[in-house]
Amino acid sequence: MEECALTKRKTGTMTVISYNKCPLCNSNAIRKRFACIDEFATGESFDVYECAGCGLAFTQNIPDEKEIDRYYESPTYISHSNTSKGIVNSTYHLVRKLMLRNKARLVERLTLLKNGKILDYGAGTGHFARVMASKGWDVTAIEKNSRARELALSEFGFRMLPVEALADIKERELDVVTMWHVMEHIQEPDKMWEQLYRILDDTGIAVIAVPNSISYDAQRYREHWAAYDVPRHLWHFTPSTIMQWGEKHGFVLERQYTMPFDGFYISMLSEQYKGSRLHTIKGFWNGFKGWIAQWKRRSASSSIIYVFRKKR
Repeated sequence: MEECALTKRKTGTMTVISYNKCPLCNSNAIRKRFACIDEFATGESFDVYECAGCGLAFTQNIPDEKEIDRYYESPTYISHSNTSKGIVNSTYHLVRKLMLRNKARLVERLTLLKNGKILDYGAGTGHFARVMASKGWDVTAIEKNSRARELALSEFGFRMLPVEALADIKERELDVVTMWHVMEHIQEPDKMWEQLYRILDDTGIAVIAVPNSISYDAQRYREHWAAYDVPRHLWHFTPSTIMQWGEKHGFVLERQYTMPFDGFYISMLSEQYKGSRLHTIKGFWNGFKGWIAQWKRRSASSSIIYVFRKKR
């Protein structure tokens, strides 16, 4: 397949990437949906585009790999710092504790293994990886951010590897690869899918959790939806588009699971970004309505866990 057309250009001191075609299906039918503000770090505006062909939404004019790190540079970036400052971050920590055990049980249930070989890619500060290690799994944890790796080592004595270590993993070596809210950050997803196919055993699984841009809360908050998180989130997946990307690289989508608590956190953060009074209460209420909606319609869930296997 012809590679999608992208251009790199300088804007001031920064190099940005623009797509002239859809990065997933290579269609020319891409258009701007709306602009989102980077509420977390810089206050800059970024456009979210959508493909009329396959439905993929993506952030346009993104900083390239060498320059995007500054958009993560904050002591409050929760995946890299473990901050619990504020009620929204405290809620995140509470939900994470509840979910870690559920994630571990899910992996064991899907694989029927108690001590397989697992890679947690984009491991943050290593919480899930440490849970799996404590259960007897042979764990490799990879994390791009050096500060997060240092924190995991200094606070927990847990060693994680930089992204370059992915190339050292042997073919068909792993039973499981997990990516918890990581794929939306990957600048070259085609290469990532190729690596997943290479390193997974023929019976292995890829467990990929991402925000869902057709969820109840995404439709309610539109450009204020906190899970757009531009420019850190490059891809804004739906169940259809992530399935298409997996199929493009030899995977079949086997199962989907909702992440029922994510909508509460995202809704509270979205209300905060909107400048709402009583944003915690309003966000919790809307998170609750989203929680009800997902029982009727899985695609209403704020985030979804996708389980992929290689096509046989």
